[in-house]
Amino acid sequence: MRLKIAHLTRYHFSVPVSYALQQLRLTPKTRRGQTVLDWRIEIDGGTEQAAFVDEFNNQTLLISLTEGATELVVRAEGELETHDQAGIVGQHGGWTPLWIYQRTTPLTAPGPTIRKLVRSLATDFENDVARLHGLMHLIAGAVTYEQGATVVTTTAEEAAAAEHGVCQDHTHIFIACARLLGFPARYVSGYLMMNDRVQQDASHAWAEVYADNLGWVGFDVSNAISPDERYVALATGLDYLDAAPVSGLMFGQGPEGLDVSVQVQQQ
Repeated sequence: MRLKIAHLTRYHFSVPVSYALQQLRLTPKTRRGQTVLDWRIEIDGGTEQAAFVDEFNNQTLLISLTEGATELVVRAEGELETHDQAGIVGQHGGWTPLWIYQRTTPLTAPGPTIRKLVRSLATDFENDVARLHGLMHLIAGAVTYEQGATVVTTTAEEAAAAEHGVCQDHTHIFIACARLLGFPARYVSGYLMMNDRVQQDASHAWAEVYADNLGWVGFDVSNAISPDERYVALATGLDYLDAAPVSGLMFGQGPEGLDVSVQVQQQ
């Protein structure tokens, strides 16, 4: 499948910001199941300061806000060729060792609710992948997808206890459970082509778990499936903070506004 993606992020500032530094992880990976054909990032109101590959093998840009600017606009767009791999990404690459992905983070630390979820998981699965699919469906049934019920700082335990959240929360809960079961697990930010719309107001997120003999395998709890040709991976990490498409810091005296627009369509 050939996909065209356009991702617009626009910050508005009521008064000029004295200093701002933003980190962009907005360049998709060429890896099993997806090939980047064309990709470009344009910045209005800011200047590129550095470009590097981070510890999780993510293409990363650092940009600073132009002095006196009251708006920062980042446009990322391009085309990719994707193929359905049943969620299988394959063997581990990069210089970060696999054991790092079993490390607990503040956003994925398990509490009593998550530990109870893991204990309630059946044990009669024929292999690890079947067990992880069972975990995915267990979480999807226990935590309802609900927009606006959580924020980016909501932890996996908080969302599990509240029994609602969005794709970020589903992903954090799945990662926390998978690590309790002994699997390396990571967060994936990216895009999903929706069947009923082109325009979206956010990117997507899912988890990948490392299974023996297969390598990394994806699980999208919010849709209860493994990623197929409609999915495009942007960045990976231990949790949302490592893989957020746009993050950073700003210093100023006035309030700010943020508009995000994502379009994913088949060519």
